[in-house]
Order: sequence, then structure tokens, then C-alpha cells
Amino acid sequence: MKILLAEDQAMVRGALSALLTLTDDAELGQVEVTEAEDGAQAMALLKQHSYDLLLSDIEMPQHTGLELAQWLQEHQTGSTDKTKIIILTTFGRAGYIKRALSAGVEGFLLKDAPTESLLCAIKQVMSGKKVIDPELAISAIGDIDPLNDKERKALRLASEGLTTSDIAAQLFIAEGTLRNYLSEAISKLNATNRIDAARIAKQKGWL
Repeated sequence: MKILLAEDQAMVRGALSALLTLTDDAELGQVEVTEAEDGAQAMALLKQHSYDLLLSDIEMPQHTGLELAQWLQEHQTGSTDKTKIIILTTFGRAGYIKRALSAGVEGFLLKDAPTESLLCAIKQVMSGKKVIDPELAISAIGDIDPLNDKERKALRLASEGLTTSDIAAQLFIAEGTLRNYLSEAISKLNATNRIDAARIAKQKGWL
């Protein structure tokens, strides 16, 4: 079983990798773990190799876990051998869960869940089931994310302290277009500025 583990915190990544490779669970069999230290490395590996499971954090540099899931969803359409996806996060934000479900994620777990819960979730997901905490799933109902993907990416880069010109360059758009995205996001979130908008979106799990 090939697992791609995407986690930017080295200690967490090492602990999860050891847990998965050393497990003697008969149902899982032999587990081969490939580690990615951020979203960019994970994306590069997904483009080059096939994996049975993507086990990913949400908040990572370059690409978030949800962006990786969205990419897989777009590029695996019609495929009979799809990579399953489990998202791990410290935060049970409703916006995260709703976006995860929309991106075809099969599992959504909090990082403080017991070890047994993760192994059980992997087995269930690989057998075709979805594993998402019922209370977290219920909290996502009715919480509507007003941002589109372009506004979300612009806000996320703004929250990292990048200048307007740097953000525009990373998104391959004109600075005027970027200002429009940020202005729309600020308006939708009733924020005072781009930093305030990013803070609100992050609290909601929309970023």
C-alpha cells in the first residue's frame, strides 16, 4: 500500500510515517510511505507517481491539503484507480469540512484523535467508506463560503505578508485584477482591509 504523507511539521510527519510503516495490522499489510514536507513537494510527487492514499495536513506552504484534493479530483475524473484522500487538521472548522467534502475527500480527522482512529479510518476509506466525525460534519451544514477560488488564493497570499506585485506575479494576473479580487473578498466578508478579511476567512476555515 503506497501512501503519500504531506505534512510541513517535521516531528509530526516523522511520527506519522513511523506509525504507518511499523504497523503490523494485517488488513493494511505492508505500507510504503513517501513524505512531502510541503504542498509544492506533494503536488510534484502526485504528478509523477501513483499512490493508494494521500494523507495530508490542510495548512501547508505553496498548496494546502484541500488544494491537493481539488487537483486530484480534477485529474482523476473517470479513473477507476483513484487515490483516496484523508485530511488531518488541528482545527475542526466548518468551512474546511465543507470544502473537503466538495473536493471528494473520503476522510477528515483531527490530529489529536487516537492512533487507533487513524488506522481504522485508513482501513475504512480504502474499503470505500467515508470517515468524518458526525459532529464536525453537522457543523458544516448551512455555513456558506462566499469566496471563489481566485479570491481565496489572493487572500491566503496576502495573509503571508506578500506585496500586491508579488501576489499578482504568483497568480499570473495583473495587479489591477488582483486588487479587484481582494476588494471583492473584503466586501463579501465585511472586513476593513485585506488582512482583516484573511483573518475572518481563516477563522471560518474558508482560507
